[in-house]
Amino acid sequence: MTNPVSTHPDTARVHDGVVEVIAARTLYDVGHLRPESHFEADLGIDSVIMESVLLSVREHFALSAELPAGPATIGELVDAVRAALAADAGSGAPAPAATDAGAADPVTEAVVAAAMRQTQYQRHQLALDADLEGELGVDSVVLTSVVAEATERLGLTGPAPDLAGATTLRALADALRACAPAVRNTAPGAEAAGGAGTGTDTDTPEPRRAPGSAPGAGPDDWDHRSMKDFTEQRDPDLFAKTRSFAGYLRSREKDRLYWYGMPLHSKCGNRAVIFDELEGRKREFLMFASNNYLGLANHPGVIEAVVDATRTYGATHTGSRFIGGTNMLHKELERRLAAFKQRPACIVYPGGYSANLGAISALVKSYDTLVVDRLNHMSIVDGARLSGAVRKIYRHNDMADLERILSRSAEQGTGGRLIVADGVFSMHGDVCDLPEIVRLAKEYDARVMIDDAHSTGVLGVRGSGTAEHFGLKGEVDLELGTMSKTLAGMGGFVVGEEEVVEYLRYYSNSYVFAANIPAGVAAGLIAAIDVIEAEPERLKRLWTNIGTLRGRLLEAGFDLEHSESAILPIVIGDERRAMEMGRAVRARGLFCQTVVYPGVPLGDARLRVSVTCEHTPQDLDLAAEIFVDAARETGVLPTP
Repeated sequence: MTNPVSTHPDTARVHDGVVEVIAARTLYDVGHLRPESHFEADLGIDSVIMESVLLSVREHFALSAELPAGPATIGELVDAVRAALAADAGSGAPAPAATDAGAADPVTEAVVAAAMRQTQYQRHQLALDADLEGELGVDSVVLTSVVAEATERLGLTGPAPDLAGATTLRALADALRACAPAVRNTAPGAEAAGGAGTGTDTDTPEPRRAPGSAPGAGPDDWDHRSMKDFTEQRDPDLFAKTRSFAGYLRSREKDRLYWYGMPLHSKCGNRAVIFDELEGRKREFLMFASNNYLGLANHPGVIEAVVDATRTYGATHTGSRFIGGTNMLHKELERRLAAFKQRPACIVYPGGYSANLGAISALVKSYDTLVVDRLNHMSIVDGARLSGAVRKIYRHNDMADLERILSRSAEQGTGGRLIVADGVFSMHGDVCDLPEIVRLAKEYDARVMIDDAHSTGVLGVRGSGTAEHFGLKGEVDLELGTMSKTLAGMGGFVVGEEEVVEYLRYYSNSYVFAANIPAGVAAGLIAAIDVIEAEPERLKRLWTNIGTLRGRLLEAGFDLEHSESAILPIVIGDERRAMEMGRAVRARGLFCQTVVYPGVPLGDARLRVSVTCEHTPQDLDLAAEIFVDAARETGVLPTP
């Protein structure tokens, strides 16, 4: 067993640096990481994670040579780093650069430590004045976790304050200091930091409620909490947060405001029968919540292909693509998808979510940079987290901000850069600025991946997606899609150059270690492509319907943002009013999605309306009438 850490300053400094890196890479609390902790037996750090730890430690200390792969404990790794530092000192190698993130008061130290754990950054990568989104890739969800952990480290009781307006770690620390006078008093130099010392020592902070409890209700007893209030509720009982959320959920359901997961009792076309579990009865709805944009889920040819292949190949094959899970239908599906998207090769994943997880984490590593749009789908966000890469977020469709980030990342790093954006943004309906993304990628030597989940079958003359829509076929490195929407099946795919696709087959864990889609599903997807190519009138009818309903809603005075697709967002903003309008719409027999946090940020609630080619002119007229009546009832639109 390794001896405890020496009191020698050099040993203590190296130990602290090593522990910080391990904590960032594994999300362990620093207090759990002892010198004698065994990487495998105690910490569960396998050889893959260990490679990342060793590389990060080497970068943290600016070591000139690779570290040995042998250390089995934290203490042994500390000894190896000390030996490497001594060797570098003897050879005249430069010492690691200092960073301002370490020389901090207690509040700033708590913020930096929390940011390290929640983002997997090392301390030297967390400049206090770096923009949280644009330079550090800290989105609103991660920021919630950083604030919650920082308040816990500072010993503050109650829920974490809402500090979403803070744009840097320094501003976050200043805001926390202002919320907690007692902590502010213990922070030397806090007043000099600027912006934090506006109150007096006798300031009384706003009363704070216990985590998961309802706030002061007000005259109408409205519960002002959202789903955000339960994400960081901390308790020795892991399930405490589930009980708090259960009470909140039941109250929302009782008021007919949460209506998620109600089961269909029919095919999902322009109309659908849904079992209302709150009322205990079936109801027929005018359906505007389906992504079945071209109506292929109900096409007789698609259904028959699924049935025939299932009879031939069985219900499923119980294997991954590498081990017993591939048949000729899967090979044919990949060939057809590549041809449809006009790219050389294709890889099919079990789902669209797993396609983003697998492709991003296989290609992008901790020393690379992932540059993403602020409104990208959560699967892209999770793929970035899984990769461990430096993530930078540019303002939605803001190409000047994208160029600023690319320029800075080109100056700061030696790794590769991947720009990832939705083709059509799923909660907003607008389209990415692909021509400018491609231009900037070429200028700054970056690669581009576009998620065509809501573009395939919708954009382009043939419906092949965003690249075709902009006349940029072959200019986008990777095009990703899901087959659970227009293509009326299940699974996800990525198309691109043959070498890249083959690499993904061997390095995408969500492909290698997951069961493949059933043969019947593959057959149905092939049939769906056949229909798209044989019946182009479906795409024309879809766009006629989109134009009709969009025009009616704009004429009525609704805010549809910049929608250019089959997704029409009715933007409301206030979460309560959005839920109430959703309830009023359902009461009138129309079903669409009510989108609140975490589907969109707080204050950006909306109804999400999906148009398909199956909607009739009468459906569209009735839908417009229902939306207007419901909006007037709930105050979203003024009463004439």
